[in-house]
Amino acid sequence: MDLAFHKILKEDFDIVLPLLQKLMNDQFSDAVLKERFSEMFEQNYECWGVYLDEKLIGFFGLWFMTRHYIGRSCEPDHVYIDEENRGKGIGKKVFSWIYEYAKSRGCEASELNSYVVNYPSHKFYLNEGYEIWAHHFVKKL
Repeated sequence: MDLAFHKILKEDFDIVLPLLQKLMNDQFSDAVLKERFSEMFEQNYECWGVYLDEKLIGFFGLWFMTRHYIGRSCEPDHVYIDEENRGKGIGKKVFSWIYEYAKSRGCEASELNSYVVNYPSHKFYLNEGYEIWAHHFVKKL
């Protein structure tokens, strides 16, 4: 198994769009997602493709920021591995790569959000050593 990670540039975002639509259950149009991600690329955000034997099988985003309560941190966002490649240890390898990359960028911590009903991800993140510190609240304006 040859696993590789390649940075997805803003102009190449279309290659991960089909996987993002699967993750988002097609609730947003391609145009809306492209517009939002275009802005994200300007806000300390990076997108990375996960390749298995040179085939794109997943992707994830990384946000870099400094928080008063934890210091410089990296937030993995919208981590997605296609269904046929789940349960093979790829997620652990992805997060191992993320931790090393974040450390190389001067990060002291990693934090993330997970949807309340995504129980498999909760188990995975707890096994990775994440602790639940808070609830994430959203209010549409």
